[in-house]
Amino acid sequence: MSHGAARHTTRKSLTARIRGSLERADRSLCIDQDWWAYRLGWQVSRTGFGARRYRDPRFDTLRRTKGEVDGGVRA
Repeated sequence: MSHGAARHTTRKSLTARIRGSLERADRSLCIDQDWWAYRLGWQVSRTGFGARRYRDPRFDTLRRTKGEVDGGVRA
């Protein structure tokens, strides 16, 4: 293995370690809220570091029963 290839492998491994650390920190920050939302049957979308979007799918049912279609336009 050449010296250049070793440096590339080291850089890749460092990047992977940093990314893994950020993922663990992100999960640690949001674990309580995520657990609560999953327990309620909500959908959880990660939108950034430490940021989540929580959505209760029952709102879809509510929208349909009120006669709304996509975009909030009443049928």
